[in-house]
Amino acid sequence: MADIFHEVDEDIRRERLKKLWDRFGPYVLGLALLLVVGIGGWRAYEYWQTQKAQEASVQFEAAVALADAGKQAEAEAAFAKLAENAGTAGYRTMARLRQAAALTQSDPKAAVAIFDAVAADSGAGRSFQDLAALRAGIILVDTATLDDMKQRLEPLTGPQRAFRHSARELLALSAWRTGNMADAKRWSDLIINDAESPIGMRQRMESLLALTSEAKG
Repeated sequence: MADIFHEVDEDIRRERLKKLWDRFGPYVLGLALLLVVGIGGWRAYEYWQTQKAQEASVQFEAAVALADAGKQAEAEAAFAKLAENAGTAGYRTMARLRQAAALTQSDPKAAVAIFDAVAADSGAGRSFQDLAALRAGIILVDTATLDDMKQRLEPLTGPQRAFRHSARELLALSAWRTGNMADAKRWSDLIINDAESPIGMRQRMESLLALTSEAKG
């Protein structure tokens, strides 16, 4: 009798499972298919991204080689092409920075425009933005007004910013050049009193302070 009841229970379970499968089976299969397609698509996208990054890397290195060989016009053209068409955002940003660097001597105004565009591009990331702002400041330090330099560089001088020391030095030099000895001393003191400032930079600021004292005298 126990075997009969066991067989009945098995039949009932099989019947219930069959009804459940008839009702929900197509949805389960559809979901499984979507998962397989989704995983396959993601793998394909990752592969495509890797290929694009490798292609951009080769093209970027070729452009760098042109610049190192002194072929500035060709390097500028190569970096400009990469800045527009590189397969990844990172390489496009690096190409824009190198394009601007290549233009620094031949067309500083155009170089500053590119650096400014990168500095304003939140998609580039803070490090690239700060580097671009600093490079523009280096080009302009001998010609721009102190107010312009402050607008460009003061945000970079905070204690956690990667290029704070160089930004402070440029502001001190700009202040000294424009005759604002108070600001020159303020930025120089900030560098000298910061233990993390490079030794050479602290020495340069000490010399600048000496010149500032002479100017006041």
